[in-house]
Amino acid sequence: MTGIERIARWTPGDHILWRYRGHAPDLSGAAVHICRPVTVVEDTEELLAVWMAPGTECVKPVLADGTPVHQEPLATRYTAPRTVTRARWSGAGVLKLARPGEPWSVWLFWDRGWRFRNWYVNLEERRTRWAGGVDSEDHFLDISVHPDRSWRWHDEDEFGQAQLVGLMDAEKAARVREAGEAAVEVIRAWGAPFPDGWEHWRPDPSWRVPELPADWDRTPARLASGGLTTRPSG
Repeated sequence: MTGIERIARWTPGDHILWRYRGHAPDLSGAAVHICRPVTVVEDTEELLAVWMAPGTECVKPVLADGTPVHQEPLATRYTAPRTVTRARWSGAGVLKLARPGEPWSVWLFWDRGWRFRNWYVNLEERRTRWAGGVDSEDHFLDISVHPDRSWRWHDEDEFGQAQLVGLMDAEKAARVREAGEAAVEVIRAWGAPFPDGWEHWRPDPSWRVPELPADWDRTPARLASGGLTTRPSG
């Protein structure tokens, strides 16, 4: 892409950051409010696949007093003062699949013993790729997909509340809903990545859990002397 430096492909086993920007004004002063260190599984022109291992130390938003966000009543969930905290990812790991240009990523969840639970379509801004990982913005609305190919919308109440408090205008909300409908069409047609067998994938046992760096909230501009080093990515 003209005027944007190409970021080299990552190698399986590389550690990168999978991050989401905050929604002004829900996190005053915090450019990034979710950061998850992950291990690269595959990085090609068609797909970026990463693994978030159990026990990974991540950054997540919480209320100013430390209360988990989901415990706040919906009416004030996006207006109550917030901060960020470090916490370990509990439960099984998560495999994240992102295809270039799609405004969503698909996550795979397992229960203990590698019993596959479901796919989860996370609607989000098209990811920006930089030297240390990928950045995006969560769009609240999601879709869960089960092994029997049934599916359902998730967090429609949060999607509506985000619009009500001004985190998303009507035009952007319409684009998100359109993206969701496009994802539903992929599900109904059982398109990639659903038939690709990723539920049978397992991580390399030699991989170590990536560490959360002290500068997890660094910006790409600080890393690239002379300018921003980014490009749209899977």
